[in-house]
Amino acid sequence: MTTYSLPHHKLRAYGAAVELLRAVRDAKVRDAGLRDQALRSAKSACLNCAEGAGRVSRADKARVFAIARAEAGEAAAAVEIAGMCGDASDVESVLKAADAVVAMLTGLIRP
Repeated sequence: MTTYSLPHHKLRAYGAAVELLRAVRDAKVRDAGLRDQALRSAKSACLNCAEGAGRVSRADKARVFAIARAEAGEAAAAVEIAGMCGDASDVESVLKAADAVVAMLTGLIRP
């Protein structure tokens, strides 16, 4: 197996965002609209973590990591709402994963 050393592979927040994406997928949200929103937001959190890791200036990094943090929160909320309606399983895993992502990214956003 080839090992890559791209900037986002070194970022723990990216790994946490990937875990969030997996948790969202595994929550099996039955409401199509909420499932789509949750998956798109979780994917966006991953992509924005990767983008932020590749940015050079502190301000650029902070801006993109803030977007990733908001997307993680949105993914969690979509699954949480689906769970309240009885349309998702294992909401707790999603909330736990999102909490980790938000905490890590909060630390990366601060000056």
